[in-house]
This record gives sequence, C-alpha cells and structure tokens, in this order.
Amino acid sequence: MDELFKALADQTRRTILDELRERDNQTLFEICSRLATKHGLGSTRQAISQHLAVLEAAGLVRTRRDGRHKLHSITAEPLRQIAERWLRDPPEEAP
Repeated sequence: MDELFKALADQTRRTILDELRERDNQTLFEICSRLATKHGLGSTRQAISQHLAVLEAAGLVRTRRDGRHKLHSITAEPLRQIAERWLRDPPEEAP
C-alpha cells in the first residue's frame, strides 16, 4: 500500500495517469510528447520512464509489448481497493 501512496504523491505521475486515462496504450514517446505539449512538462524520456516504473511497481500502470513498441495502460484496481477500504459501511458496534 505504501508503494501506491508514494506513486500518487508525485504530480508528474498523477499527470501521466490522467493522460493514460484519456488515451490508453501509449508508448513512452507518445506520453512524453503529450506531457510536453499539453502540460509544458519538459522531463527527459529517462525521467518519464522512471516515473512509469514507479507507477508499474504500484500496480497503477500495466506494460505490454507490441512488436518493437512498449505500450503503457492505466490499471484502476489499486484505486478501487483504496476507495472500497474507506468508503464501505463501517461494521456495526455490538450493544
């Protein structure tokens, strides 16, 4: 769970997740381009790759190969688990 919160603590990683939510299955090049043009983030490909590795380790991003390309997509399950943990009805107290 700590990996998940660490991954979400960084604004650049949250922006990457926003971009993957808007358009899934992107290459590193596509993500870097969108971050630069839409958000003015001038991070290097290596820096974005490291952010993606943190997101993947936290279970928020899934990576698959398609020929020579590596495609990144968002995985919402870890976020659902957090929401369910804190939003489910509390257990009733014994009288």
